[in-house]
Amino acid sequence: MSALRERIMACRLCADRFATTRTGHAPRPVVWFAPGARVLVAGQAPGARVHASGRPFTDASGDRLRGWMGLSEAEFYDTGRVAIVPMAFCFPGYDARGADLPPPALCARTWHRRVMEELGQMALTVLVGGAAQRWHLGTADSVTRTVADWRAHAPHVFPLPHPSWRNTAWLRRNPWFEQDVLPALRSRVKELLS
Repeated sequence: MSALRERIMACRLCADRFATTRTGHAPRPVVWFAPGARVLVAGQAPGARVHASGRPFTDASGDRLRGWMGLSEAEFYDTGRVAIVPMAFCFPGYDARGADLPPPALCARTWHRRVMEELGQMALTVLVGGAAQRWHLGTADSVTRTVADWRAHAPHVFPLPHPSWRNTAWLRRNPWFEQDVLPALRSRVKELLS
């Protein structure tokens, strides 16, 4: 394990913040990357299930994302092939209404650039959700507009909506995503990882 991964896993910068959330949990950074990977999955932040498991995307969102990418679990979790780097490594908690809190910006400011430097140039970056798209593309556009403009970034970057069940209505309203974007994404992933 690299020294950077060890430092991230020991990080407690947001301990006081997490203690005041509805969940009142302690930090548990979920770190899943290694130099040499060809595909980067840049996400938002772990959810409650990922916080419990210590493994990224161990929920229905992960099942959907792996389907979108055309990867088996074994392929997806092979850190020699796929790096999974969220904008925040810890579960941010829930607000008073039970909604997910956004990824703390402190995490990205502290760790994200260092991780990207350690990983080096990626053959493919999959940007899952608005926070990752804003950081990696520097865009202020909506997720819908960014994903609709996917051809401007392909074949090296594919912006995606979050694969959460909450976006099922978005998928129904935007059938072009499954018809156009996903076949191109799967083809690129297969090309790189075969």
